[in-house]
Amino acid sequence: MRSEKDKMLAGELYRAGDPELQALAWRAKEWMAAYNAMSVAPTADRHAKLSQIMAHVGEDAVIRPPFYCDYGMNIRLGRGVFLNFNCVLLDVVEISIGDLTQIGPGVQILTPDHPREAEARREGLEFGRPIRIGSNVWIGGGALLMPGVTVGDDAIIGAGAVVTRDVGAGVTVGGNPARVLGRAGGA
Repeated sequence: MRSEKDKMLAGELYRAGDPELQALAWRAKEWMAAYNAMSVAPTADRHAKLSQIMAHVGEDAVIRPPFYCDYGMNIRLGRGVFLNFNCVLLDVVEISIGDLTQIGPGVQILTPDHPREAEARREGLEFGRPIRIGSNVWIGGGALLMPGVTVGDDAIIGAGAVVTRDVGAGVTVGGNPARVLGRAGGA
């Protein structure tokens, strides 16, 4: 029989209240408390702390505290990634962020999803859909990226946008729900 963690990582229905998952979430909470207390620590110290919990942290990647996540273990940051203050990455499945991507304050990247059937929700089931963000993407403050979206290289997500669908490479989107506003760079 497969564990709830295995089901979660596979994007299948699972129970978040499972003891193994609760222990991993508690580990992440303790890690966040320590990381968020490092607000005045040198960047190199914060980078080392990120590497303790995340799947991959590229060279020169920076996350300004406070920062929040579910587990941390499903987050992959490319080289030179920057996340500003107060970002939330709910990582029940993989969140990958490509090289040189810049993310504004208060951005939320949310992989958890819930069954549409009321009975399954009553049973405490949920699932996740991975989020993939390409390289050299700019995500404005307060944007929300919903489960399962992919953002192509060089795209721009406007501040406060709610991204419910994939965003193509070099495309600028904004609004709620996010819609295409043009090509990145005004081209």
